[in-house]
Amino acid sequence: MNCSEKNFYNPPFSRIYIEEEALACPKTADLLSAAAKYSDGQAPIIIRRYMDMFGRPHQSFSAQKNSPALILAVKHGSLLYPGANVCQSFGNSHFYYTSFVLNCPFWCEYCYLQGMYSSANLVLFVNLDDYFKEISILLSKHPVYLCISYDTDLLALEQITGFVRRYLEFAAGRESLVTELRTKSAFPAAQLTAPAGTAAAVSRTVLAYTLSPESIISRFEHSTAPLASRLSALKAASQAGFPVRLCFDPLLRVPDFEQVYGNFIDEVRAALDGVPILDAGVGAFRISDSYLKQMRRSFPGSALLQYPFENTDHVCHYGTRGRKMIEFVKQRLNGWIPEEKIYTADF
Repeated sequence: MNCSEKNFYNPPFSRIYIEEEALACPKTADLLSAAAKYSDGQAPIIIRRYMDMFGRPHQSFSAQKNSPALILAVKHGSLLYPGANVCQSFGNSHFYYTSFVLNCPFWCEYCYLQGMYSSANLVLFVNLDDYFKEISILLSKHPVYLCISYDTDLLALEQITGFVRRYLEFAAGRESLVTELRTKSAFPAAQLTAPAGTAAAVSRTVLAYTLSPESIISRFEHSTAPLASRLSALKAASQAGFPVRLCFDPLLRVPDFEQVYGNFIDEVRAALDGVPILDAGVGAFRISDSYLKQMRRSFPGSALLQYPFENTDHVCHYGTRGRKMIEFVKQRLNGWIPEEKIYTADF
């Protein structure tokens, strides 16, 4: 699709849907006010349940990515989940993740969400207090390492949702709660330290920046922040007191891999000279075979997705080539990040 064709689409977030149950939630009014600048004056559409819109069949993920809608909803059932085995726990025993938002404002060609969901619309769950209650119950049993931005990019949505600020206010008084926020945005995280209620949570909130070569970003990570902007945001976040993590994940098998990623690591290392780095994660691209099947069906022209991956226990991966890619990046990090602070994925 070329740029002129995209002009036929409505602007992103210009359509807002609200569950009947979500109408009474105080957070709904805040979200509607923040999203008003995107809605072009159009009234929200009331729906019975978010899955009536989000889960309906015969949707086009790729078409909706040009004009995603916002769906405000109430989440029921389990709100916290044990970390998946393809995700890195960074040495934490009680590793969980949660989803305040379904789907991401960005569009990375390799993203598993395209295989998980039939819709590219974003669902914002307004009942954060229910999440906080479930987290508190878990904290009464043991410490918790909680990832709150795996299935979306919360920092990229912060100006609309305010979810991160609200979460930090909750986390401030809970010393056994460590949080990870993963992002490809350049959101100025220092803004989140201004309210007194959030300051106590900052040192226990790891901002994990996914970093890729600029050639990878421009080709596969659509609408995300450029590498230079991510590095600038990372440095500012560190100065504001957030521990920062580098995520070289996923590594993609591209022509001249060693030259592309070698130059990239050198660039990152030079840009972050003197910045304290908590640790780093390194992983080659891997994905559930069921998700990959759906993604290949939706994007048959993607060379990245059509690669003849190996399949181990229903996880598709690069095999030996992937392990060599990981080892190459680890070697380039040698002398900067201690080996014991570099965590690698299993595949």
